[in-house]
Amino acid sequence: MKMQDDTLAGLGARIRSLREERGMKLKDLADGAGLSDAFLSRLERGLVSSSVANLIQIAQALDVGVSELFANAPDQSRSDVTVHRLGDASDDQSIPSTGYRWRLFAGGLPNDDLEVFHLLFPRKNRMDLMVSHPGQEYCYVIAGRIRFHVGVESFELAAGEGILLNSELPHRAENIGTDEARMLMVVAKSPLKSEHFDWWRVPTAAAPARPARTKTS
Repeated sequence: MKMQDDTLAGLGARIRSLREERGMKLKDLADGAGLSDAFLSRLERGLVSSSVANLIQIAQALDVGVSELFANAPDQSRSDVTVHRLGDASDDQSIPSTGYRWRLFAGGLPNDDLEVFHLLFPRKNRMDLMVSHPGQEYCYVIAGRIRFHVGVESFELAAGEGILLNSELPHRAENIGTDEARMLMVVAKSPLKSEHFDWWRVPTAAAPARPARTKTS
């Protein structure tokens, strides 16, 4: 799924603005995100779309949440009170080249510790890269069935089930049902913002699998 031209242009301009605010050269951001200078230059000019993996890398290198790549910088730096009500008007954001859609429910300001998202997984998945980033996240399946890959383990969750994971572990999620799946995701940022992590690195030595913990009555 390709982003519309105006969305691409807005995304590119936002990335360039954030980069320049931080005094970063194009090569600085490209190196920090593990991308080529040429690709990042075309992305900033709105000439190419980007995968969700690349957007996460860029956001991490800029030290912002992914949602901040799609909006102008807010006037305040930390949320005080946010109320999300049934029927609130808000457009889903399409994640380029994947078919996934997401909506920010709360958080996302520079000094917020949490971001709360609603994600919609298409029937046909197109994200096959493992991602890794500082912090923690909790994912709650609202509808459908989703398989989570975390390091060398995998967990299948149905509606009403959730998973908490250390985001530093390579991870990804995929829709394994026959219909679209929906998930609520809460992301907690890491206070160690200067710490560097390698991206997409799956452990080379298989660690012994640990069974998922279950609670019985």
